[in-house]
Amino acid sequence: MAKVKTTFFCQNCGAQYAKWQGQCNSCKEWNTIAEEVVQKAEKTGWKAETPTAKRVAKPQRIQEIDTTRDARLNTKNNELNRVLGGGLVPGSLTLLGGEPGIGKSTLMLQIALMLPYKTLYVSGEESAQQIKMRAERINAEAENCFILTETKTQNIFKQIEAVEPDIVIIDSIQTLHSDYIESGAGSISQIRETTTELIKFAKETATPVILIGHITKDGNIAGPKILEHMVDTVLQFEGDRNHVYRILRAHKNRFGSTNELGIYEMQGSGLREVSNPSEILISKNDEELSGTAIAATLEGMRPLMIEIQALVSTAVYGTPQRSATGYNAKRLNMILAVLEKRAGFRLGAKDVFLNITGGISVDDTAIDLAVVAAILSSNEDIAVAKDICFAAEIGLAGEIRPVTRVEQRILEAEKLGFGTIMISKYCKIPKNNYGINIVKVAKMNDVVEWLFG
Repeated sequence: MAKVKTTFFCQNCGAQYAKWQGQCNSCKEWNTIAEEVVQKAEKTGWKAETPTAKRVAKPQRIQEIDTTRDARLNTKNNELNRVLGGGLVPGSLTLLGGEPGIGKSTLMLQIALMLPYKTLYVSGEESAQQIKMRAERINAEAENCFILTETKTQNIFKQIEAVEPDIVIIDSIQTLHSDYIESGAGSISQIRETTTELIKFAKETATPVILIGHITKDGNIAGPKILEHMVDTVLQFEGDRNHVYRILRAHKNRFGSTNELGIYEMQGSGLREVSNPSEILISKNDEELSGTAIAATLEGMRPLMIEIQALVSTAVYGTPQRSATGYNAKRLNMILAVLEKRAGFRLGAKDVFLNITGGISVDDTAIDLAVVAAILSSNEDIAVAKDICFAAEIGLAGEIRPVTRVEQRILEAEKLGFGTIMISKYCKIPKNNYGINIVKVAKMNDVVEWLFG
């Protein structure tokens, strides 16, 4: 047996030190360094000569590498496929994080029950009976889903050898522990060790592994930052538990874009895919209301129509308030300054509140024109017609600037039944016969005159 060895780790960032100190040199946090046992015995992790090993690594010319042999595995979930870049890549490690109770385990169990591949769902947080009760609520019949309640990696790999699954789901990585590390489950060294063993297994057997991870109160993945570096894909499951809609984003993806977005609706029978997000982002009011405008935005390759709400009122306490929900507050202040300087609207003594419906946050500058329309509509108390949408950026000189992929925005607006879309005069669009009226404007004054003139 090897000598017991201890070292010191920062519990916040995972930095390693030879002795204890009060402040971490890496993340500058205080009192986060703790002593951990890092080695108990001769380490024997996942071995390549196990019966489930399917390939042995050897040097190859890059021209000779065949990328068509290991096709992506279809998860039977269009939203997840889109965020992953087309499906699960064989041998990849995917880390899914999110708030407690947001639906991470529900999403993974739902996918495990739907998959046509042999799937092993390993749970260290729930009993098999609890998982069975959730599966009955989801109402999915599955013959290829195997449930294992275990936290020791050595036992998990023994069951993997027996079952030989095509996909492995771990719920969650913070509950696993290895016999070769003496520290408790969820510690820096245990997370690093168990993840290393799973990576070795995934790469040598070409089996995709999905890890569910906890997050901290700051919204970051719990554990060392190296965990996110080790895995291939990091997904974040977002949303408010008090609302029914959930958003799946990719923060890191070695096999696809990180700009894609998946939207789900939480129901009693599980998570429903929302194929048309505009249905949840635009209210269904029959009467026209002032202070609302529709913007054509993009999330990755997906065009969305979102509703912007604004409220402009006289400041009660002398100092006007500026509040934005789902929108950059500094950009709101910039747009208000442009309206005052370039268009002559006196908003300096008024409260301005801005909200993007649906509980989502948007960074796309193409919604600037819709923000301006909503603010002016509330200020003048004149409603903007419901069949008008906007897609343009506002410059500091009051000019209306073009945005990228404007043709996609126009086609989405046309598909959803809008009659008019307002864009920049300088947008270059193909001369196609669109079924929607395209209004081109160059300056802020043109917008005001067209809407309220």
